Amino acid sequence: MDYLIFEKINSFVGKNVCFDSLAIFSAEYLGYVLIFILALFLLKNFKKYWPIMLKALGTAVFARFVIVELIRFLWERPRPFIESNINLLLEHPATSSFPSGHAAFYFAFSALVYFYNKKLGALFLIATLILSLSRVYVGVHWPSDVLAGAVIGIFSAWLVKNISK
Repeated sequence: MDYLIFEKINSFVGKNVCFDSLAIFSAEYLGYVLIFILALFLLKNFKKYWPIMLKALGTAVFARFVIVELIRFLWERPRPFIESNINLLLEHPATSSFPSGHAAFYFAFSALVYFYNKKLGALFLIATLILSLSRVYVGVHWPSDVLAGAVIGIFSAWLVKNISK
């Protein structure tokens, strides 16, 4: 099932230069745009939003560099461009792909923002979904990698929110 979904999404690569460029931008740079937007939001009301930004970044770092790396240490899964002949739009090292570190980081970040600010958080979650699906589109992740990363990220944010009450 994972391969069939991946194959369907990745089959659109090369059919539209604008769409390919947008996917490359989303997969590589959209996350930085999200962090920049949160920093601008922070400047608006520093005292109120500083703890939220700190929690969001801390949660994202925990999800990505603790949980994801622990899972990757225990279970190595080859990336799609290693396992099959696909349409690859980005260069990427042949490291383990499961779970997606980008999805875990940005879903944790976005979910925590959502818990404190529904409107901004919803925009962040949509952007994170686009970023994550773009990672599949460009050929560096399987759909299940992104799904697992999303679950790890959202769970991490939920856990931090409830512990910090």
